[in-house]
Amino acid sequence: MSAALPARRPLIAGNWKMHKTVAEARELAHGLRQMALPPGVDVIVCPPFTALAAVADELRGGPIGLGAQNMHDATHGAFTGEISPIMLRELGTTYVILGHSERRRFFGETDAAVARKVRSALAHGIVPIVAVGETADEHAAGGTIARVSSQAAAAFAEVSAADAATCVVAYEPIWAIGTGNVDTPENANAVMGEIRSCVPGLADARVLYGGSMNGENAAALLAQPNIDGGLIGGASLTLAGFMAVVDAARARVQAR
Repeated sequence: MSAALPARRPLIAGNWKMHKTVAEARELAHGLRQMALPPGVDVIVCPPFTALAAVADELRGGPIGLGAQNMHDATHGAFTGEISPIMLRELGTTYVILGHSERRRFFGETDAAVARKVRSALAHGIVPIVAVGETADEHAAGGTIARVSSQAAAAFAEVSAADAATCVVAYEPIWAIGTGNVDTPENANAVMGEIRSCVPGLADARVLYGGSMNGENAAALLAQPNIDGGLIGGASLTLAGFMAVVDAARARVQAR
């Protein structure tokens, strides 16, 4: 491939999932705040709801952004256990992960629900990180492109091309999440190129790879032209693990 890469600014996002007490989250956020980040790389962390305020406090005034792992599309109402976009904004949250495969699988989230959340996030000034991905069976049957294209098209229904360009898409092959099985950089790049072409505006959006990305494989993945960063699960739970991925993004910036 050419040494020159697209000028889209790399984004490394840590998804802490259902890990970290408030004290543990504060400690990790404090450690991250002390680190020197590569110029030209955006970094965010997405802690559990219970730790958002504490992490926001630790990160305040620094370069690391704050994201949430989910949200409801409504601003208020009788939705026990849910969190609204205005509640997230109050805490300084500027990103939100939507449509993660674990939300779809374990909590019954549909494409239509994800689409409502995407539109609500945009309306409230929160950048959606829309997760798409195929199962092992879909992958084996050659259905990857059809599946992720369908999910992306549904998520951005009724979203203008200009707004879609400001969003983030995370391609996470479900068979790779937390398994240690990573897609090849070339195949992931091809799939993410198809994602860019299936919705007006996504050609200019940032598209991340998720699914067992870590310090050992991040550089090879980030060297691909369609891969603008990573949505990091397990590797984001330690300071060393997360910074190894962040540092790998430095090479992408230097290769432009």
